[in-house]
Amino acid sequence: MKFLSNEELLRRQFVQSVAKSCLGVSLLSGLDSIASAAPAPAAGKSSGKRMIYLFMTGAMSQLDTFDPKPDSDVQGPTGVIQTRLPGVQFSEHFPKLAAAADQLAIIRSMNSETGAHGPGQYLMRTNYREIASTVHPGWGSWMHKIQGRLHPTLPASVQVRGGQGPGYLGTAYAPVPIGDPNKGIENTTSPSYVTDDLFDHRMKLSQSFDQGFRTRTKGNREVAGYDELYRDAIGLLRSKDLAAFDIMAEPENVRERYGSSTLGRGCLLARRLIEQGVRFVEVSYGSWDHHNDLNASMTERGSALDQALSALLADLQDRGLLEDTLVVVGTEFGRKPNMNATAGRDHHPAAYTCLLAGGGIRSGQVYGETDDDAFYADRDPVSVEDFNATIGAALGLPIEQEFFSPDGRPFTIAHHGTPIKELL
Repeated sequence: MKFLSNEELLRRQFVQSVAKSCLGVSLLSGLDSIASAAPAPAAGKSSGKRMIYLFMTGAMSQLDTFDPKPDSDVQGPTGVIQTRLPGVQFSEHFPKLAAAADQLAIIRSMNSETGAHGPGQYLMRTNYREIASTVHPGWGSWMHKIQGRLHPTLPASVQVRGGQGPGYLGTAYAPVPIGDPNKGIENTTSPSYVTDDLFDHRMKLSQSFDQGFRTRTKGNREVAGYDELYRDAIGLLRSKDLAAFDIMAEPENVRERYGSSTLGRGCLLARRLIEQGVRFVEVSYGSWDHHNDLNASMTERGSALDQALSALLADLQDRGLLEDTLVVVGTEFGRKPNMNATAGRDHHPAAYTCLLAGGGIRSGQVYGETDDDAFYADRDPVSVEDFNATIGAALGLPIEQEFFSPDGRPFTIAHHGTPIKELL
């Protein structure tokens, strides 16, 4: 664990107070909590690759989503429907995705040894297990560092309702956090008395307050990362491109197509941002931890995912964006086949399902297979590392290149994973 000195703590408190009080906006305060030593961001090698990551936090049940077992006693109350792919079935909660199954690569043999939510989510998002000495970067930060920005004003990456920060890559590569997709970036309007001239004057004033601190920290990469982050945030606040975060600008019929769920609105925001030049968007959608009354919960959660993802894929296709946009549906692990005493399913990392679609992926297939009860990966097991190596390869990232944390430790994006060639 990294402990901060009194000076570092005072610095962070000061920066946050400037953002909230002196500057009259609070966008920056959400970013300030993500910090790590890092070099100033390079321009990066630009490419057209984009990614939308839909993370289903809480651990989706494979049996009640995309790997049903209708001939097994463990299936429970969830019904099963035929998809567009011959011989491939989904649960009854996904009629729209069943009709669009030819756009999906369904990986049914995911498996892990991590059965706790936090560590499982961390592993899925970073390809590494949590360790005390190092925080690893998420996908948005990797894409930002390696591939650069697609837009001069909009951020390279955005997270809706949670995700992984930049880790050892540093604050300069931090995604912009969005709490509510209906509201976009909140509190972006300064009070009427804070004109641009007054804003700039206060920025200069804050820098004068910082003079002693900057003298002592000259060459500090963490401070340089904060400076870059703040310059980007202020540029966005003054740009017309801020409108990309406003989903209410979409026609009502488009909003209805995605649905009113948090996931639906998050997917609509993701499409708007990707279309305007944001490289990576993660949308987290929780409450999949169905220890109790799974059938009732799946009716709501499954319907939201079915509507949101099917609308997103169709919209990306219609706008010519799907070919260069990788869409990922992930979760931290699966659930036990046998229903428990409270009509739910408990944690089970030995078998679960994830989805891939869009750019770089061979769609219209099922990869891997579980046994008759969906208890373990029976054919072509896929580790988290292999899954993430496949994502990295589809994005064109240098998955085997070594990158070094500030303490000199080497890491790779793929870790020990190998891309699955059948999916690419």
